Amino acid sequence: MSQAAVPSDRRYTKDHEWALDADGVLTIGITAFAVEQLGDITLINLDIQVGSTVTAGKAFGTIESVKTLSDLYAPVSGKVVAINAELESAPELVNEDPWGRGWMIRIEPSDASVTSLLDSAAYQSHVESSDH
Repeated sequence: MSQAAVPSDRRYTKDHEWALDADGVLTIGITAFAVEQLGDITLINLDIQVGSTVTAGKAFGTIESVKTLSDLYAPVSGKVVAINAELESAPELVNEDPWGRGWMIRIEPSDASVTSLLDSAAYQSHVESSDH
């Protein structure tokens, strides 16, 4: 994955989730690297609702592909303010546009923990150094 493939406008987890801050609300999704590892995504199950609270590092749902079933982890703690309802009927949006229309949830963070997430260069380094 090239450096250009990792947008610099967001923060990342070592579990391959991204968080994009827009006026204090974080849009959460999975990276193109995660999509590449998962293969064709067939189902996304979000175990939360608008108004639910998520905890950093804890699962908020699952993502199923032709290869595997994986947990989706919250990169920060906070209140869920939006869920991407399109994914229920069109999970392939994550394959087609993981950085945009394939977003999963939006969180109003309860603290400044987003600053502890990886920047694009650190995430790129993590991907290059990890065993795939």
